[in-house]
Amino acid sequence: MADLQDDLHPGTTEAGGFDDLATALPQAEAAFPQESFAPVSDPDDEPLARAHAVLAAHPVADGYSGLPWALKHLPWYDLELGESSVDTDVPRLRAGHVGALFSSLHLPEGLIGDRAVGATLEQLDLVKHVVRGHDEGLRLAHDAGQTTDARNCGRTAVLLGPAGAAALGDSLGILRSLHALGLRALTLTGASWASDAGLTRFGEEVVREMNRLGVIADVSGASPETIRRACAVSKAPLLCTRSAARALRPHPANLPDDLLAELGAAGGLCMVPLTAEQTGPTVRDVADHLDHVRTTAGPGCVGLSGTYDAGTAHPLELGDASCYPRLVAELLRRGWEEAHVALLTWGNVQRVLRDTAFTARAAQLRRRPSTATIAELDG
Repeated sequence: MADLQDDLHPGTTEAGGFDDLATALPQAEAAFPQESFAPVSDPDDEPLARAHAVLAAHPVADGYSGLPWALKHLPWYDLELGESSVDTDVPRLRAGHVGALFSSLHLPEGLIGDRAVGATLEQLDLVKHVVRGHDEGLRLAHDAGQTTDARNCGRTAVLLGPAGAAALGDSLGILRSLHALGLRALTLTGASWASDAGLTRFGEEVVREMNRLGVIADVSGASPETIRRACAVSKAPLLCTRSAARALRPHPANLPDDLLAELGAAGGLCMVPLTAEQTGPTVRDVADHLDHVRTTAGPGCVGLSGTYDAGTAHPLELGDASCYPRLVAELLRRGWEEAHVALLTWGNVQRVLRDTAFTARAAQLRRRPSTATIAELDG
């Protein structure tokens, strides 16, 4: 057990700090990299034309797609030709300038233990099958470089995850196996070690092992205690793949301002979902949430989550994956700088992917694969 706990983290200042693992990359620079930016649209053009120009250069990295579970229930589909039974297909991804998306491996509630592990593996296999069968429009990606390469080749990069915490079956060995199969994000809810009370000792060890592997922790829908503890334990940025501003709409998955500020200070990313339930019935409502998150947490802490094909209703004018230009046009009408739009759509996700990979490489130099079990740490 000595290799599992604090002796592997000497000198760690967990409450919002970074240990020597990240001294080569200061926190502020990691959260908000200063990169040169050249505007790509004509300010005299109307907003929708400007939106298409900006998105052509800085496409959308969509934080959550429910497509795998939707396709599981279709007897036949062709995403390259176009598929009216779902919200997402290759023509609409291209029309919406979607350069990357996280493909959810979430399962219906009630699946636990071996059933949850098996169903997650089936979902993962399905996504790979779908990508292979639509290789003119889709390409599997595991990191920031592969995501950019896919975009440059005219494909939408597909990242595997988030999966639910139940997919681990309370086993770090299964976490490593899922990572080897391509998993890149895991939601910290729905397990005994990540509950309303926060992370248990085993839950903290899960987060550390995710850091070592390069699996991003998704805290969307998690309790405030879990989010705060994950911010303290994780050396890599956190994602909220489906969270908007609770100050504007009191949905339980939306974040209050104090948590938005903490997430931003830790370099995390709040990906606002395009759902009527969480953000409101119009494109203007979604833009209000994006304004609020940007103001509260900073321009480096806000992203987009289409949440298409997840069984939720969408705001007017944002009914499928082709509609992102309408949202970006609304932001430009409100005076958003192109640089902030570029962070929102593409740059912030790329930064999280890069920082996660950096953290994993550093952690692998000083931390062996964890052999901890839930019985040892929480029993």
